[in-house]
Amino acid sequence: MILLVKLILAHFIGDFVLQPKSWVEDKEIKKVKSPKLYLHAFIHGLLVLLLLWDIDYWLLALLLMLSHWIIDVVKLYAQNENNKPTWFLIDQGLHFISLLILSYVWFNPSINLLKWTIVPSVWIYATALIFLSIVCGLMIQALMSNWSKSLHDSNEESLNNAGKYSGMLERLFVFTFVVTGNWEAIGFLLAAKSVFRFGDLKKSKDRKLTEYILIGTLLSFGIAIAIGIMTLKLIDMV
Repeated sequence: MILLVKLILAHFIGDFVLQPKSWVEDKEIKKVKSPKLYLHAFIHGLLVLLLLWDIDYWLLALLLMLSHWIIDVVKLYAQNENNKPTWFLIDQGLHFISLLILSYVWFNPSINLLKWTIVPSVWIYATALIFLSIVCGLMIQALMSNWSKSLHDSNEESLNNAGKYSGMLERLFVFTFVVTGNWEAIGFLLAAKSVFRFGDLKKSKDRKLTEYILIGTLLSFGIAIAIGIMTLKLIDMV
């Protein structure tokens, strides 16, 4: 179980932490001719070896690197401006399926290739935090991209990346409250956010903006709570 968590953590770091937006744009323009595509795949293989910390897993790292490259190539040629959110989810789903299949082949309980070298809960928490701080924000952005296009442009300027970092902190707070058993604090956080948002919504008198913010907030809180509960369940299992 914990070895699969390490592979998922490697995927999160490689796909979301160590992949700048400029790399994504370069891949979308040049596709298989983009050197960033090959560098991105190589980083995934390297991360697998670093987190598993055993050179004997070189073949596993190579296969994960190859499967990641193939899935990315399929997405690059299949996606367009209208179906990007859909292909983002398909892409991530295929990556997770490949992780599950290869982890089952390598880490079958009957094959004892590697013993745990660290407390399992550390890897579970690390994976959950990477997901909530970076991966989750991009997923919500992709899911809501079609709605965001329908919002009217505003002349009022906002802080650069303010939404990104407020959402990141929001999910980390909710996750912390869940794993520490302070559920009442989540209600307080939601109430506080509602107070701050009320003035903006009242001023805008825009139903689309109200629905957009409501859906985004519920998605953000819902995912953070679900990840917190899953983390507690995994901790109990190990």
